[in-house]
Amino acid sequence: MAGNVKEGHAKIAIIYYSATGHAHLVANAVAEGAKAAGAEVRVRRVRELAPDEAIDSNPLWRKHVEATKDVPIATLDDLEWADGYVFGTGTRYGVVSAQLKQFLDTAGPLWVQGKLSNKAVSAFTGAGNTHGGQETTILTLYNVMHHWGAVVVPPGYTDPSQYASGGNPYGLSYTADQKETKVPQEILTSARYLGGRVARFASVLAANRDKLIVPTESGTA
Repeated sequence: MAGNVKEGHAKIAIIYYSATGHAHLVANAVAEGAKAAGAEVRVRRVRELAPDEAIDSNPLWRKHVEATKDVPIATLDDLEWADGYVFGTGTRYGVVSAQLKQFLDTAGPLWVQGKLSNKAVSAFTGAGNTHGGQETTILTLYNVMHHWGAVVVPPGYTDPSQYASGGNPYGLSYTADQKETKVPQEILTSARYLGGRVARFASVLAANRDKLIVPTESGTA
């Protein structure tokens, strides 16, 4: 509701895809940071699209699917509800996973109505090696956000935690251990910072949304 949100009380949707669990851990840390900044938070996973034979080929993948079956599936209602977003995904050849992209592709009805614009957004990703496409994955995800008219909130170098976690200015990124599901504390600290940063920006944008919308002949922009 434009103009009815108090600064510091944003609604943040953290929507992610995680195969073996790394992104799941980071998503929860982002949620902790957003809540600490006063936000109401929804953590949602996107629907798994991979066939069982692919999932069963990696024991960690199957284990994670079973362990997170009770985590709510992301819906368009989550996008409409939120004042800001943090999207997370593992890299897939330097771009967003098919699972997250499929969900984003369903958001056309909200986009047409302008319900995705003027909202804060950031992202995180991980790969199995240091130069596995983390930066390109985040930047290609932001292409979608530009079409939405969302306000990209990168971490930049605005906090010392960014240096400790690898120094990616575009979003949070990490190198995933392929033999087990664990995330270094430096990454989780940076994730909490990112969640708080997005929550603060989202609260300011939401509280002043009426000032951001300019009437046009066809509606609003």
